[in-house]
Amino acid sequence: MSTTTALLEVHDIHTYYGNIHALKGISITVNKGEIVTLIGSNGAGKTTTLNTISGLLKPRGGSVVFENDRIDHLPAHKVAQLGISQSPEGRKIFGRMSVRDNLGMGAFNRNDKDGIKEDLDRVLGLFPRLRERLNQAGGTLSGGEQQMLAIGRALMSRPRLLLLDEPSMGLAPILVEQIFEIVKEINSQGTTVLLVEQNALMALAIAHRGYVMQTGQIVLADSAKALSENEEVQKAYLGLE
Repeated sequence: MSTTTALLEVHDIHTYYGNIHALKGISITVNKGEIVTLIGSNGAGKTTTLNTISGLLKPRGGSVVFENDRIDHLPAHKVAQLGISQSPEGRKIFGRMSVRDNLGMGAFNRNDKDGIKEDLDRVLGLFPRLRERLNQAGGTLSGGEQQMLAIGRALMSRPRLLLLDEPSMGLAPILVEQIFEIVKEINSQGTTVLLVEQNALMALAIAHRGYVMQTGQIVLADSAKALSENEEVQKAYLGLE
């Protein structure tokens, strides 16, 4: 058996919005160096899972363990300092700030100037379009460029785990392919990725493993290859009959 090291372990998490039981005992594992994807229909609980991991939501039961330390009691900024960074659904960039300043916000809790410059160069290498627009206001970028900016900002904290929430949403097909190629490149450079994505076909094409969510529960877990060949998954999520 190969020895895999768990970077993130989510165990029996129960998260609520008021009285609504959104996550009903979610358990997932992300190993170092992997791309793991969460797929499922709208309202399945995928974004809620990411927000619980990143500390934006507090679970009422269960545990979130990152690098062997329990983090489910920590506020979001402390979770970020530990090495978990999230690129949120809908991008949520700072529209009036320049591209450069948006990227700088990703490094707000760092003070290693040389390291920050190194990471800025890395991000601009991944996203050459942003290099051309460094002084442009974020809000004037195209949807694809804003998505690149959101991912780049998340990378500026030098995360060990990158949480990506719907990176292809609203993008033209050619840009979707480009974004997924970049996610693969980010992973090959050593960043572990947990990916939430409506485009299950593309997500499973780049992921190592996947989990299928329905109404706040994990209903299937397997290698990405096995999930993409599963008839039920094909019918429900891949648009294949």
